Amino acid sequence: MSDRNSEKYSEYNFSINQHKPEVGVKWAYRWEVYRRLQSLGIDCQCSTNEPLLVNLDSPTTLIQIWSVVRQSNVERVQLVDWLDNCWNLKCDRQNR
Repeated sequence: MSDRNSEKYSEYNFSINQHKPEVGVKWAYRWEVYRRLQSLGIDCQCSTNEPLLVNLDSPTTLIQIWSVVRQSNVERVQLVDWLDNCWNLKCDRQNR
């Protein structure tokens, strides 16, 4: 198992700053996360020797950030299992 995939979720966190939330991502992966967030249209900044900063303007943005960070931290097989479980969830439409 690679060093990248063996890290725990606790290695990634969100420190909320008043204006620009800082995403605590391992330095080795922050550019990958930065490029993906930009491709999703999420306002973010990443400079040399500086943390990754994101404009957290909605709950949807927060979920997208969580998903991108998770994808760069979890083994592919775990992501596939998680997605399979999502497809198998049963919805009780009577109690909506």
